[in-house]
Order: sequence, then C-alpha cells, then structure tokens
Amino acid sequence: QMMKFAWDNYKQYALGKNELRPLSKNGHIGNMFGGLRGATVIDALDTLYIMELEEEFQEAKEWVEKSFDLNVNGEASLFEVNIRYIGGLLATYYLTGEEVFKSKALELGEKLLPAFNTPTGIPRGVINLGSGMSWSWGWASAGSSILAEFGTLHLEFLHLSELSGNPVFAEKAITPPLSLPQVMNIRRVLNRVEKPQGLYPNFLSPVTGSWVQHHVSIGGLGDSFYEYLIKSWLMSDKKDSEAKKMYDDALEAIEKHLVKKSAGGLTYIAEWRGGILDHKMGHLACFSGGMIALGAEHAAEERRQRHMELAAEITSTCHESYARSDTKLGPEAFRFDAGSEAMATRLSERYYILRPEVVESYMYLWRLTHDPKYRHWGWEVVKALEKHCRVEAGFSGIRDVYTTTPTHDNMQQSFFLAETLKYLYLLFCEDDVLSLEDWVFNTEAHPLPINHTDFK
Repeated sequence: QMMKFAWDNYKQYALGKNELRPLSKNGHIGNMFGGLRGATVIDALDTLYIMELEEEFQEAKEWVEKSFDLNVNGEASLFEVNIRYIGGLLATYYLTGEEVFKSKALELGEKLLPAFNTPTGIPRGVINLGSGMSWSWGWASAGSSILAEFGTLHLEFLHLSELSGNPVFAEKAITPPLSLPQVMNIRRVLNRVEKPQGLYPNFLSPVTGSWVQHHVSIGGLGDSFYEYLIKSWLMSDKKDSEAKKMYDDALEAIEKHLVKKSAGGLTYIAEWRGGILDHKMGHLACFSGGMIALGAEHAAEERRQRHMELAAEITSTCHESYARSDTKLGPEAFRFDAGSEAMATRLSERYYILRPEVVESYMYLWRLTHDPKYRHWGWEVVKALEKHCRVEAGFSGIRDVYTTTPTHDNMQQSFFLAETLKYLYLLFCEDDVLSLEDWVFNTEAHPLPINHTDFK
C-alpha cells in the first residue's frame, strides 16, 4: 500500500522527473544524473514487480520503452548512475527477461566507460554522458576518486560484460591495459597500494594510484566498497576468492581499529582520521550489520559466531538511534561522546531522508537468525514512516527526528522506493522471495542473480 501510494503520486505529479516533491506536488531533476530522467521509475521497477503491483509495473515499463532517453548531455555521478540506473535495469531484466531493460543497461554502460581512461584505470567520479569527458568531484581532496564510488561498480559491470559478451566492462572493474576488464583493474590497484594498518582510506588519486588522505569510514565515502567485496564473492558462487580475502582482511582491520563499545554498552564503528578516532556513526554505516551477518554465514565456525554477534550488536545500536528519537526514526549521524549515545548532537545531523540502511540490516538479520525482534523493529519503522513522513501526495524526509512535529524536506527520494520499501517488504515475506541463496542485492537494493558470471 505504501509503495502504491509513493508510486501513484510520483506518476501523477512527477512522471519522468527524477524525484517527486510531495509537498509542492511537482518533480525534481537535480544534477546527479547528468541529464538522465526518470530515476524513480528505474529505481521502482523491480520493487513494483516483486510486490506484484502489475498495473504500476506496466506504467513504469511503458515509460522506459517510450520516454527513457539516453542521448543526454550533462555531468553525472558515475556511482549514482551505476547503482540506480544500471542496477535497476539489470535487475528488472533478470526478473522479467524483457529485452528492453537489457538493451538500455548495455547502452548506458557504454557511456560510462570513458571515465576509466585515467593513468591508473581508477575512474573519475563525474562523467559527461554526451562527450565522455570525466573529472573528479570539486570537493574531493586534490582531484581524488572516492573508495565507495570506484569500489561499487563490480557487481553491475560483471553482469554488463556477461550480457554483452564484451569483457571490457569486467576489465574496467579490474585495470588499464584495456585487454583486461576494467573493474578487475581497480582491484589490482587496491591490492598493490599500501594500506595503513590494513585499512582502506576513502580518497585515492586516479593519477598516481596512491591515497590522498587517511580518512577511513564504513559510512559514506567508504561503505559500499566493503559490501561489494563480500557480495562479489557470493555472486560468483563463492569462486572469487580474491574478493573474499580482501573482505576478510578489511573486516579484521576494522574489528581491530574501529569497532568500539560505548560506556553504555553499545557497539559501534568509529571513523578514523589519520589515526585519530571520531566517535560517530552515520546512518549510511548502519548497512554494516547486515553485511557482517551475510559474511558471517559463510565463515569458519569461530569467526561465524563472533561476526554474527558483532552484526547483531551493530544492528541493535542502529535500532537505538531510532528508539531514542521522538519520531522513532533515526538521524543522519549519531555520536558516542560527552554522555550522549546513539543520538545526533549537531543540528546539521538530525534529519532523516527516508534512508534504508537500518531496515536493510533488519531484513538480513531476520533472514539469517529468524529472531522476531527484527520484525518488531521493522514494524516500528513502518508506523513511524506512516505517522511522520507520509504527506498528502507521497512520502517526505523530515528535518529533525527529535521533534514530534517535524518539518518536511519536500523530497521523496528514489531510493525510498528502490530500497526502504523493498527491504521492509522482504522483512515480512517468506524467505524464498528473492532468496539470499539465489540473489545478491546491489547497494541500491536491486537484485542480481548469483552465478551467472563465469570466473576464469
């Protein structure tokens, strides 16, 4: 019902724009997608399909067939276009077998390849989809590329290679002589470079292939790099042992240097700035409970138990960030210092923009433990969304989770339909709906099938 409400209002007021602005009842285009349109359509397709909202799915499919134009000029985030558009199109192709989704994914994938033309093969973060020119984000230090961005291409690019029969995509995800797949090259660069204490900093130069500064985070800027290591291994049907080793080593360094326990007994993952810990956790980092549980499933006994406990503790801490707010929704970031725990202490961190990471972890922990508390916690989120985020024409983020009369931010994010509602739905489904045995979710919750890619 929530999904249908979110979709119907998007369709009525904003179809073809990237997101719905539910208070002003119009559309928002934004500048992340380089002139591409319909982000909410592409993000919603697979969710509509698995929820069996057939009429709505047909409306979305028709928009893709008739109105989705890839001949655009404008600066796009390589990362966002990959996870939302390529991920959404690939997932919908695998779920339905309908060629239009595959052909659009491959055509768009081709437009992303010039971003990899750098001395190291590490792509730059921004690409003009028309000209193929690429550059680094103005705010990223010293023209660097971002770990979570170039580290979150692997799953999609392997499928692009597989479907196109063109190894260039996989090579991109891997290194430069172009005879190699692109994404494999990225891995090679990362394996070569020295890791401080075994940790991966968030900024890397695409020119020199060395770190630009030593900021480490499991939240924004770092997050999905780690997720894609364990998921690459799972998607390869556990053949990609390089990915598994990189994941195990990274998690070991994180456990050793970043995992902390607060005075009140809450386990959290701190951020690391050149050896100095910042005792805060972002909402984005709350995906890590689910990731660690997913990885633990397949670890040796001693590790399995330790990692399942760690995953449950982190997920519980993220639940506390929701439970301790007046709206029962969690802030963008929360801290563990000066007596306040799992609470935002800065005004600028008190907002909630319909993010999915906490319910994502509930879904994984439910499926891997069947402890009923995860469903109870998920239902609390459903009630809070209905109470505080539902407005007359859709769902909106709120500016302060610590007041029961929050002001709305007038934005229904596309990831609310792709991720938040999908993970909540899966939390209450039988385990065989998008079974974890058969599917891996990309970082925008788009399901990709396991074992379709032949690893040499």
